[in-house]
Amino acid sequence: MAKFEKGPGGLIAIIGDEDTVTGFLLAGIGHRDAKNHVNFLVVEPEKTRHEDIVEAFKSYTVRKDISIILINQVIAEEIRYVLDDYDKTIPTVLEIPSKERPYDEAKDPIMQRVLKLLGVRDAD
Repeated sequence: MAKFEKGPGGLIAIIGDEDTVTGFLLAGIGHRDAKNHVNFLVVEPEKTRHEDIVEAFKSYTVRKDISIILINQVIAEEIRYVLDDYDKTIPTVLEIPSKERPYDEAKDPIMQRVLKLLGVRDAD
């Protein structure tokens, strides 16, 4: 039987509301390393500081073991200036809907690029 070797860059990080993060943790994406670093941040309205969200995002972008960062779109809006400055391909940042707010493709820069490439939207 072949053994699956988990190499570097195989983790998904998530920044989201409690329901979203809990769902992904139950699906098995949670990870805590030897230095007690985790690959998730639960953002609680009125409790989680803006600086903590930015710090978590920036820490995930430099970790070599993370290849995808999922972030609730409503939280992405709070740190849009940080996301707009992020220009790397890996880890890839994907905005996802939350339980409270539907996904709005007009606010997602990646979706806007895809639509432009497909010719659905005019280039700026």
